[in-house]
Amino acid sequence: MVDHSMRGIFPVLAMPFDAEGNIVVEDLQREVDWIAGHGIPGVAIALGSEVYKLSDEERAFVLKTVAEAAKGRLKVVMNTGHEGTGVSIDYAKSAQELGASALMIRPPSFAQLSASEVTKYFVAIAEAIDIPIFMQDVVGSEVPPPLAVQLANAHENLCYIKVEVAPTVPRFADLVARTGASGLIPFGGSGGQFLLEEARRGSQGSMPWSVIPDVYARVWDDFQSGNEVDAEIQYRRYAALNRTIAQGMGTAMWVNDWILIRRGIFQETSQPRQPAPRPDDQTRKELDAMLEELDLVGK
Repeated sequence: MVDHSMRGIFPVLAMPFDAEGNIVVEDLQREVDWIAGHGIPGVAIALGSEVYKLSDEERAFVLKTVAEAAKGRLKVVMNTGHEGTGVSIDYAKSAQELGASALMIRPPSFAQLSASEVTKYFVAIAEAIDIPIFMQDVVGSEVPPPLAVQLANAHENLCYIKVEVAPTVPRFADLVARTGASGLIPFGGSGGQFLLEEARRGSQGSMPWSVIPDVYARVWDDFQSGNEVDAEIQYRRYAALNRTIAQGMGTAMWVNDWILIRRGIFQETSQPRQPAPRPDDQTRKELDAMLEELDLVGK
């Protein structure tokens, strides 16, 4: 049976590198253990984890490390997309063997593909594995709502979708309205910027950044329990921090590392793997002030 039970907050892990670009295994294990300690159901290894900068050997090593650190406490979603169908199938099979609970895959983006070609791509991968797939609807590799429903009907493993194409809120509403009997399970992303708006429109979970998983979990749990007032208060309180992170992938990696350093999860030397545009010193000062105000230092 395909696992249709995944719900809630699945933070996208930040990848800890030292100044030479080596993966800091102890920090990665600490990050996983810290997230699991908040009672969160799962984590993801994805674009926000700089997976596109990892070699094939590193991808396998990271997934194995995360799955072992999770110790059955967390579901692990692994990004296995590739421009080639065959390579993506190989990545998918390997991820399943290494302990992934689900995969996350976006359509190939180098060539402009028809809906028919995208369907062939996803179905070929789905047929090769026994675990579910999160289809990633992201700018440049879109899975529009009508196609998402079509794919969900094409194979039972294509049962989740992560929506990240702006404007995401109406796109979510459109997707949910079309879902019908397909069983498609929608998740949000975009760094958690629209967590509550998506939840109000039928989101079943979200894959935000990993730096404040405790906050995202509180907001999600309050909303699900019907306490929307407290959820809104918490959500708005951290809006400026979310906005600071959401300045583009390279900048976001530096900001995420700085936050995890200040929260005591990463070592002081942690930084993104190059190339990654570094924010200016003023951004660091603004971030430090926010973390102090939000009481997020040293936790």
